[in-house]
Amino acid sequence: MVYEEYPVLYKNGDNILWAGKHYNDSDWSANQTSNADSVFWVRTHINILKNPDAMPGIKVNAFGAFEVYWDSVRIGSNGRIFQKNILEIPGTEATVYNVPDSLSGAGMHILSFRASQSYLPKEKRGFYVELDSYKSLLTLPLVITSVMNIMSGAFLIASLYYFFLYFNSSKRQQTILIFAVICLLFFTLLILEYIKFYIEIPYTKFYFRLEAIGILTIIIAILVPLYFTIQFNFQWKKVLLVILGISLIGIYIFNYRHYDRNAQYYSMCMWIASTVIVLNAILQKEKGALLVLSGLLCSIVVNKYVVYDFGLFISFTIIVLCMLYLHTIRSRVIEDEYHSSLLLSSRLQLELVKKNIQPHFLKNTLTSLIDWVEESPKQGAEFIHALAAEFDIMNTISEEVQIPIRQEIELCKVHLTVMQFRKEIQYHWEDKGIDDAEFIPPALIHTILENGITHSIPIAGHGIRFCLQFLKTNTYRQYTFETIAENRIPSRTRKGGTGFRYIQARLTESYGDKWEFTSEATPNGWMSTVKIYTK
Repeated sequence: MVYEEYPVLYKNGDNILWAGKHYNDSDWSANQTSNADSVFWVRTHINILKNPDAMPGIKVNAFGAFEVYWDSVRIGSNGRIFQKNILEIPGTEATVYNVPDSLSGAGMHILSFRASQSYLPKEKRGFYVELDSYKSLLTLPLVITSVMNIMSGAFLIASLYYFFLYFNSSKRQQTILIFAVICLLFFTLLILEYIKFYIEIPYTKFYFRLEAIGILTIIIAILVPLYFTIQFNFQWKKVLLVILGISLIGIYIFNYRHYDRNAQYYSMCMWIASTVIVLNAILQKEKGALLVLSGLLCSIVVNKYVVYDFGLFISFTIIVLCMLYLHTIRSRVIEDEYHSSLLLSSRLQLELVKKNIQPHFLKNTLTSLIDWVEESPKQGAEFIHALAAEFDIMNTISEEVQIPIRQEIELCKVHLTVMQFRKEIQYHWEDKGIDDAEFIPPALIHTILENGITHSIPIAGHGIRFCLQFLKTNTYRQYTFETIAENRIPSRTRKGGTGFRYIQARLTESYGDKWEFTSEATPNGWMSTVKIYTK
C-alpha cells in the first residue's frame, strides 16, 4: 500500500472531539508526557496516495490500553482504558485492526487513539503505526512463525538426540553435552522470539520475554566458543572465556534494556572469540577448522545484510551447522579408534596364545617332560597336569578383556609349577592384600612373572621369591610385584621387550591413558608397579 506518514502527536486530557478528522492539532506535542492516573490522546495523519487493492489494515505497537479511531470512527480497542474507580486492563504491545473500505480511499486521513498507561508510566515507548493490507498483516507473522517453528523443531530433535547419545554413552564426551545444551537453548530462543505472534502478552509483561531472550543469547555466546575451545584443543581456554564473560556482562550492564542492540553485541563477541579459536586451530592444522572459519565469515555477512530478526537466527544456524560438521569428523575418528581397538584386541588375543605355544617354550618343556617321565613317572605326571592346567586357563582367558584377579594368580602359580619342573629351581609365591572383587587384564601379572623368571638368578639355598601386593585408595589401585633374587647382567641395554609392549597394550585397551607402569631394579632384585587411576 502506498501512503505517506506524518509525525505522531500527543496531548494529555480527554475529549472525544480530538478524534475529529478536521480538528486542529498544531499545538500538540511530539513527546508523550502522560501520568499513570490520566487519559491521553494520540493523533497521526496518514495520506493514502492510491486507492488500495485490498482491505487495508493498521498495525499498532504501543504500551497501554487504548481505543482506535479512523476519521472519527471507532474501529477497535486494546485492553480497557483507565477511568475513575475502574482499573486499567493492560493491552498487548502489538495489535492489528482493519479499516473499512468506505473510509480508506485515497486522500488524507486521521488515525487517533484514546489511551492510558497506568502501568510502567515511565516507559514512554510511543505509538508506532504501520499501514498495509489487512490480510498481509495477519498472515505474514503466521508464515514467519511456521518457518521458525520448523527450524526450532529441528533443533529440539537434535538436542534430544545428543542428550540421549551423551547419557547412554559409556565414554561421555563433554562436547556432545555442550552441543545438546546449545541446541536446546537455541530452540528456546526461537520459541521466545516468535511466541508473541500466537500468545497475547500484556505490555506489563513485555520486558520479561526480552530479558529471557537476552540471557539465553549470553549463555549461547559463551557456550559456542567453549565448544570450539574443547574441539580444537585451544590452549588459552580459561583466559579467553574470562575475557568473553566480562565483555558480555559489561554489555548487559552498560546497555541495559537496549535489547536488540545488546543481542547484536553479544553475537559479535561470540563471533570474535570463535574466530580467534578457529584461526589458532588453522595454525595447529586441526581438521574442519577451515570450514568453520568459512561458516563464521558467512554468518557475519548474513547478519550484516539481512534484517536483524532473521539475520541473527540464520547466522546462529550456520554456526550450529559448522559444529554439527565437527561432530561428524569426531564420530569418524571414534569409529576408526573403535576398529583399531578391535584389531588390537584380536592381536592381543593372538599374542596371549602365542606366549604358550611358541616353539622354543614347547621344545624345552617337552624335553624336560620326557626326562621327568623317564626318571620319576609320578612327578612326571604332576608336570603333565600342571602344563595342562596352564594351557586350560590360557584357553579360558584368551578372549577376555579382563579376568578376576584370583584367576590371574592361579595362572601364575600353575606357571611356577611348570617352570619349577623345567628349570629345577625353587620358586615361592606370596600375595598380600588382594581384593577378590578386582579384575585385571589377562596374563598381565603372568607376563611380569615370566620376565622375573627369565632375568633373575636364584639366591643360593632360597631359590626365587615372588610377592604380589595390592593397594587401593580413593584415586587409584596399585599392584606391586617384587622379584626377590639376583638380577642377571644384561648383554645389552633393554628398553622394554615384547612382554612390556604386551603389558602396555593391555593397560591401554582397558584403561585408556589412566595408568602407569614402572619396572626397575632394587637392592633385593626387581620391582614392577602397575598403577590404575580411578579419577
